[in-house]
Amino acid sequence: MGATVSAPVEWIEFVSDLRLPPRANERLQQLMDRNTEGLLTESERAELETLAELSEQLSLVRAQALHLLGRKPQ
Repeated sequence: MGATVSAPVEWIEFVSDLRLPPRANERLQQLMDRNTEGLLTESERAELETLAELSEQLSLVRAQALHLLGRKPQ
């Protein structure tokens, strides 16, 4: 069952701008490149899974916020 929560538009706009920090995004890209090359260690694979999951969750939250604002992703 979904709940409705009231929030100021500024908060929703803030959420719509959420992204991985540049350093984490850069690390995610490095790990994805190493994965493509078949060079990941087990600890790197776990790190990749964690960062990819976080990135995906942020994307979903951003998409919901953009939907509430009536905007499309850029």
